[in-house]
Amino acid sequence: MESADQAQLKAEAGLSATNHRLRRGMYLLPSLFTVGTLVCGYYAILTTLQGVQMMAAGASPSFAGSVFDNASMAIGLAILFDGLDGRIARLTNATSNFGREFDSLADVIAFGVAPGLLIYAWGVRPAINLAGAQWMQHLRAVGWIASFAFLICGAARLARFNIDSSKSGSDRRFFVGLPIPAAAGVIAAVVHWEKTPITDWPITVIWLVATLALAFLMVSRVRYYTFKTLDLRRRRPYVTTILIGLVIWAIVFYSEPVLLTIALTYALSGIIQRMPGKTRPSPPAPKEVHAQ
Repeated sequence: MESADQAQLKAEAGLSATNHRLRRGMYLLPSLFTVGTLVCGYYAILTTLQGVQMMAAGASPSFAGSVFDNASMAIGLAILFDGLDGRIARLTNATSNFGREFDSLADVIAFGVAPGLLIYAWGVRPAINLAGAQWMQHLRAVGWIASFAFLICGAARLARFNIDSSKSGSDRRFFVGLPIPAAAGVIAAVVHWEKTPITDWPITVIWLVATLALAFLMVSRVRYYTFKTLDLRRRRPYVTTILIGLVIWAIVFYSEPVLLTIALTYALSGIIQRMPGKTRPSPPAPKEVHAQ
């Protein structure tokens, strides 16, 4: 007959196997949101190409703008999925090296390739085609460089984040450099707010300067708040729930100005926080101690 100790060992082994299967399932949950990020990025690329084809076929900029707007909304939805997968992984203690790398690869597609293509297709190509001047070919080359700079700086930002996050003692309250989803959010918010592609070359120049500024912020040492230390399980005043509800209501009915304001506010927050540090006098150098 089976002894009590053997029965207990079997029960513990069965419980361990059950917990292992449950843990594998928990790892799957954040990965599903990462897949959602990837799907949205892929859809944004396809929709941007559709807008380019419509413009080439002679469609009006306002009509093609609705297609580009779909691409911008797909990028915005990808930002939502990207924020949820990390939050769920931390809440369920289901973080893994695979999930981190998978998330970074999805971010390159959704927040690097998709907005980079949208930058050129929406803000550069229409102005060049309508102007038709010979010197506009130089603007085409600058557009290629600026959109690629956005992509490569975003990829470098992700690589640096993966390295820094694996270090012990890193400050989880702040990102170093503008996160690539936030930079892509600025691009998507501008397209969603304006919709109609840019057809005037002076505005295209401003658009490219803003793109290069976002690329620089991603690889800079400017710090941005992460919101990772925000504990959603703690009790909050009911006023907080009301404010969140009002923000959601404003996004639903006035998405263009609200999303643009949120994206620009976060992108500029790191610069604004850094400005007082630049105006403070530098601490005095330590005095040298001479040996007696």
